[in-house]
Amino acid sequence: MTREQYILATQQNSLPRTEHPQFYPVGIYGWRKRCLYFFVLLLLVTMIVNLAMTIWILKVMNFTVDGMGNLRVTKKGIRLEGISEFLLPLYVKEIHSRKDSPLVLQSDRNVTVNARNHMGQLTGQLTVGADAVEAQCKRFEVRASDSGKVLFSADEDEIVIGADRLKVTGTEGAVFGHSVETPHIRAEPSQDLKLESPTRSLVMEAPRGVQVSAAAGDLKATCRKELHLQSTEGEIFLDADTIRLGNLPVGSFSSSSSSSFSSSSPSSSAPRQTIYELCACPNGKLYLSPAGAGSTCQSSSNICLWS
Repeated sequence: MTREQYILATQQNSLPRTEHPQFYPVGIYGWRKRCLYFFVLLLLVTMIVNLAMTIWILKVMNFTVDGMGNLRVTKKGIRLEGISEFLLPLYVKEIHSRKDSPLVLQSDRNVTVNARNHMGQLTGQLTVGADAVEAQCKRFEVRASDSGKVLFSADEDEIVIGADRLKVTGTEGAVFGHSVETPHIRAEPSQDLKLESPTRSLVMEAPRGVQVSAAAGDLKATCRKELHLQSTEGEIFLDADTIRLGNLPVGSFSSSSSSSFSSSSPSSSAPRQTIYELCACPNGKLYLSPAGAGSTCQSSSNICLWS
C-alpha cells in the first residue's frame, strides 16, 4: 500500500457519521402506570381502614397491658369480672370467686362438672338439672365446714350418716325396707316414740339384750293377735310396785254347780274341772293355788317357802 492510499483510508475512517442514533424509553407509561397508581392507592386505603378498625377494637374491647375487658392476667392466674359466657369447653385447674361475692354457674339446661383421669376416662360427674341433682362417682361425701367431719357418705357398700342427730320431719316418719342397725333410738323432747308395723310383725334383736326405757312416760306394747315374751337362756324380770293384769276372765267353783252338772248329765264321763288361783310370792315367784270360797294367796306362806 502506497502512502497516498494509507492517507485516504485513514481519512475515510475518521470522517464523522451523519446517521442519528436511536433512543429507547425506560419505565411504565400509559394504562399500566395508571393501574399501578390505582393499586398503590387501594393498598394505602386498606391499610388506613385496618389501622382504624384495630384501634377501634382495642378501644371497645378495653385492651390493656394486663388483659382485655373484664379479663385480667395476674401472677396467680386469670381474673374475670362480671358475667361471662363460654361457648366452648373451659379447662381450668381451680375456680375461685371474690371474697365478698358467691360463685354462680348458670345454664339454660343444666350444669355438668366432669372429672377425668390421665387417660381421659370419666371418673366423676355432677349434674345439676331442672328436675334433679345427680352425682356419679365411686364415693360421695359431705363434710362439715369447720371440723371436716364426714356428715354423709355413700358408696356401693353402705351409706354412713355422721351427724350427731338424724331428724326426719315427714308425717309418715322413716320407712325402711329391710333391717335397721342402731345403738340408740330416741324421740324429740316432749314427744312420743312409736315403733309400728301395721301389717307385719315387729322384731327387735340384740346379742346382749334389748332395753326399752320410758323415763317420764308410759310404755305401751299393742298387738292384734298374740304378744310373746321369750327368754331362751335367762329370765323375764318384771320390776314394778304394782303388776296388774286386767281384763282376765274370773271363774268360780262350787259343789252345787258340780252336783247339778252331774245330775243333769249322769251318763257324761267328762272329768271334773278344778279352778286355780295365780298367786305371787314376795320374791316374785308365781304359783297356783286351788280356788275356794276365800282367797288362799295371803295364807299360803308355806308354799312360798318351797316354791
